[in-house]
Amino acid sequence: MILTQIYVVRGMDCAEEVEALKATVGRLPGVERLDFNLLNGTMTVTADEAVTAAVVDEAARRAGLTAQRANADALPESFWQRRGRFLTCAASATALATGFAVQVGACGSLRPVLTADATGGGAVPAISLLAYLTSMILGGWHVIPKAVAALVSRRPDMNLLMTVAVLGAAAIGQWLEAASVAFLFALALLLESWSVGQARHAIRALTALAPAQARYLCPHDGDILEKPVTEVPVGVTVIVGPGERIPLDGVVLDGHTTVDEAPITGESRPVDKAAGAEVFAGSINNEGAFRFRATKLATDTTLARIIRMVEEAQSRRAPLEQWVDRFARYYTPAMLAVAVVVAVVPPLLVGHWGAWFYDSLVMLVIACPCALVISTPVGIVAGLTAAARKGVLIKGGVYLEAAARVKAVAIDKTGTLTRGQPDVQDIVPQEGHSREDVLAGAAALESLNDHPLARAIRRKAVAAGVQIPEVRDLRIIPGKGVEGFVKGRLYWLGSHRLMDERGAETPALHAEAERLEDAGHSVIALGTADHVCGLLTATDTLREAAAPAVRDLKRHGVQRVVMLTGDNEGTARAVALAAGVDAYRAELLPEDKLKAVHDLVREFQHVAMVGDGVNDAPAMAAATLGVAMGAAGTDAALETADVALMADDLTRLPWLIRHARRVLLTIQTNIVFALGLKAAVMVLALTGHATLWMAIAADMGASLIVVFWSLRLLRG
Repeated sequence: MILTQIYVVRGMDCAEEVEALKATVGRLPGVERLDFNLLNGTMTVTADEAVTAAVVDEAARRAGLTAQRANADALPESFWQRRGRFLTCAASATALATGFAVQVGACGSLRPVLTADATGGGAVPAISLLAYLTSMILGGWHVIPKAVAALVSRRPDMNLLMTVAVLGAAAIGQWLEAASVAFLFALALLLESWSVGQARHAIRALTALAPAQARYLCPHDGDILEKPVTEVPVGVTVIVGPGERIPLDGVVLDGHTTVDEAPITGESRPVDKAAGAEVFAGSINNEGAFRFRATKLATDTTLARIIRMVEEAQSRRAPLEQWVDRFARYYTPAMLAVAVVVAVVPPLLVGHWGAWFYDSLVMLVIACPCALVISTPVGIVAGLTAAARKGVLIKGGVYLEAAARVKAVAIDKTGTLTRGQPDVQDIVPQEGHSREDVLAGAAALESLNDHPLARAIRRKAVAAGVQIPEVRDLRIIPGKGVEGFVKGRLYWLGSHRLMDERGAETPALHAEAERLEDAGHSVIALGTADHVCGLLTATDTLREAAAPAVRDLKRHGVQRVVMLTGDNEGTARAVALAAGVDAYRAELLPEDKLKAVHDLVREFQHVAMVGDGVNDAPAMAAATLGVAMGAAGTDAALETADVALMADDLTRLPWLIRHARRVLLTIQTNIVFALGLKAAVMVLALTGHATLWMAIAADMGASLIVVFWSLRLLRG
């Protein structure tokens, strides 16, 4: 039987550890698949049941790591696991400083110690020698096991490069430099671990948004209970006081307040909440007490899904990230080969074995791909985390990079450019029917539909006090309308197009429908097999942010913005003109929207489709980037789209593109900087002007710079 198990891998902070695990755990008999989450430090193993936790841990230890199954019985991190890397690094620094101080004291000044030639620094005091050796061992404490694993598996990595460089420097008497390389590399790894930890803490901060406890009314006796949110059932009445965090998703039953939803949707202003309004776990109640009915378990809330999706996003790696990993896979062994050539070939031709061997060690140190490998994942994680804080949920680095390359945007009208809350404006009865007849029939056919127009018709019927009859055998006519039996008679309800297809349109009706559409109304017709009972008109208002968002998209280099809608030509024209889009296409069925997106992809290659994540799913899937608008209350939107804008705020769309381009530019800058600095030091090494000091300073400096340059993205 095939099982999937998740393991926590201690010390997995870099792609190098991932490659090491692939070479050990991945080659175990029975292992079918490995997936890694660098952000969480976890490895998912899909394998035969014979591959036990002990077998996996043994294989992980061969890579210099430990793997423990993630479950309720897992042992907590020990003090050594939490602080061991810091302690060995600090002890290595102390031993290095001690040895250096003693050597300087023995020589009488700094100059002889710092300017020792490549063949050795002369006599080193025994105490200094012991201190340097101690510094080397402590600095390599977490490196040597991985280097041995790399050597055994014939998979050279940066740990092996550094170990060879340290041993080589010691072999030619450069004890100070050997110890310095060991310590500084340990420091670089410590800082790398810290940087990944920063991103992990940012995600864990999301988990802390929802309170651990919830107060609710016992369904049996009405007593107030306080229990962990994980034990609160769906359907109970939860009580929230002023200033408290909302523990679960739900619908307000009574009370009035304002809620800070910034942690979930990124909405900067408090949102009014009254009876019937949705609330989300993790948001903050401001001034009024209220009660709400819990609609989801703690594991299914919007916040819980956001956390899961941000964590899973790490497995959807950007093309640039994949390229860096492939490059590093060949770069490391290539540099090891170059260093061997430099150590052997020139001395055979011109002599000076010690000097050339020293230069080869310099090349080994600067060849370490640490800065290059870490530059991309830290940038991606920081970019994804910053976006999540802004209420923009991006489901992976691959989509972050796709957003940076968008050249054209297709936008759905209803609920995206418009508010998605149309109101029925007029009812035009026909063939002797009354306004109440038309409204009742339309409301019956739309009684089970959740489309904005359906909700508008039902609201109008309730407001008018119309009795809504029961509907039977209801059937959806995709992209056009619905039909069903009301009071034993078959009725249909749909667009102007459906009225024409049913052959029920007279010249007078056609003229009336066109007049209404030209005025910017959406026209819905109600009819039977032999005549049209009446027309209903509805209008939807443009979002205030629609026109500024479209202008912003163009300002950021988006070449074409197209509105797609199933609405009539007249309404589409009016909305398109008000929004300022470049073009529009009206009266589209779902397959027509799909074709429109395909056309844009052929012309511009990189296209984003923005919709509600449900009706527009085919078109969103066809685009290079699918963006769901206002996804905070829509389960399907979170599952369908590549990106979910958690608030109904179109300005987040240009922000997303701007942010994605900033992330991509940061990563590209990191790569160019890391490779450029290494190339410069290698040239100096080949000309005999570089030292191990210079190489390790350049390598560690590059790692620090790319890490901090990437972490600035966390500010969003």
